[in-house]
Amino acid sequence: MSDDTASNAMWGGRFASGPDAIMEAINASIGFDQRLAAQDIEGSRAHAAMLAACGIITDSDAEAIREGLLTVLSEIETGVFQFSTQLEDIHMNVEARLKELIGEPAGRLHTGRSRNDQVATDFRLWVRGQFDAVDAGLQALMAALVDQAEAGADMVMPGFTHLQVAQPVTWGHHMMAYVEMFSRDLSRVRDARARMNESPLGAAALAGTSFPIDREMTAEALGFDRPCANSLDAVSDRDFALEFLSTASICATHLSRFAEELVIWSSAQFRFVTLSDRFSTGSSIMPQKKNPDAAELIRAKVGRINGALIGLLTVMKGLPLTYSKDMQEDKEQVFDAADALMLALAAMTGMVSDLKPNRDVLREAAGSGFSTATDLADWLVRALGLPFREAHHVTGALVKLAEDKGCDLDELTLAEMQTGHEGITQEVYSVLGVDNSVASRVSYGGTSPEGVRAQVARWRGGMG
Repeated sequence: MSDDTASNAMWGGRFASGPDAIMEAINASIGFDQRLAAQDIEGSRAHAAMLAACGIITDSDAEAIREGLLTVLSEIETGVFQFSTQLEDIHMNVEARLKELIGEPAGRLHTGRSRNDQVATDFRLWVRGQFDAVDAGLQALMAALVDQAEAGADMVMPGFTHLQVAQPVTWGHHMMAYVEMFSRDLSRVRDARARMNESPLGAAALAGTSFPIDREMTAEALGFDRPCANSLDAVSDRDFALEFLSTASICATHLSRFAEELVIWSSAQFRFVTLSDRFSTGSSIMPQKKNPDAAELIRAKVGRINGALIGLLTVMKGLPLTYSKDMQEDKEQVFDAADALMLALAAMTGMVSDLKPNRDVLREAAGSGFSTATDLADWLVRALGLPFREAHHVTGALVKLAEDKGCDLDELTLAEMQTGHEGITQEVYSVLGVDNSVASRVSYGGTSPEGVRAQVARWRGGMG
């Protein structure tokens, strides 16, 4: 058996033809970068129009290129386009088909540019579109949360620290906490989009071009604010993709935190909320089960998205200027993370829209665990002028008394209250109910129904 035969047997399967098959497989990106087809054709159309305007190609060639590219786009969109791994990537696939359609003018399209600036432009356009999609998705989710907050502005529920009942809060206040969280994600999306909106087109391979091109024209045509100022940086920068993944990772973390709460809240032990059947599944063996699968899958998405961020950071961390083939590995993880994030946002928006809080269960839970103890301590400070540390000590003693008696604080008699401090009066009971507790939290950003409604109005006035 020859060395070649032995080698081929080791490669086996799809690589049985030897090194050429392996090189084609590792080098080709068309299997995933065909998702950039619309952006590639958009960039090429802008480039051809600019070349004609600058007198670098004729108007007739530019028109042939324009019409040919529209035909290629139509073929791709209708599914009749034949992609070839031998042509490596979306750029060469489009250009080869364009040549079949229009002949010689197709060869002039690549004047004054390189695949390096071409792919950087395509990828920026795609990521910019994803920023816009996430922007819309976040706005929809925040609107659903604001609706929940308004409907439950005075609905009392327990607030937790360490997953232990801490103080009563309102359902609306809890929902608005996530509005604030996702608003920061929205801010990051818009900030990153503004920063990345520069055009690499015309940077060519790495040094610019000797042709008298107009980079301002192509930047404007493609909706960029300006051309990238340095050709070396233009072709080698992937910060925009890293920022997208970073923003997506933080957003996915927020989605995961809320998903975790929905999993807990919908359990038989909590019964805080009822999830709609649209976002739950049954068990194959236990007929009583209603599983919060959508929430669990949202919770899992953060693993994929965080992994994509770490993956691309690792790809980029050792690359000298400018372009290296390593950067072909920048797209699949961004595509996957974008898909995962958009699906998670859509699912969470649906879940929030359908979510039914169980008012009576929430109210009962809000009063458990001596949740108004802090209100008692605050009253001792306000009404009796005690130092907070002393008020804390008095409250602790009264909590122990109530615990020993098996009752809540507001079920202690006044005489029992006065064993903690003789100055306590009947007025103390005005702060011990959960409704009184949340109503008293009127500081800016507090849980009072009044404050929640003010925040709802603020967001309704400024959403988007």
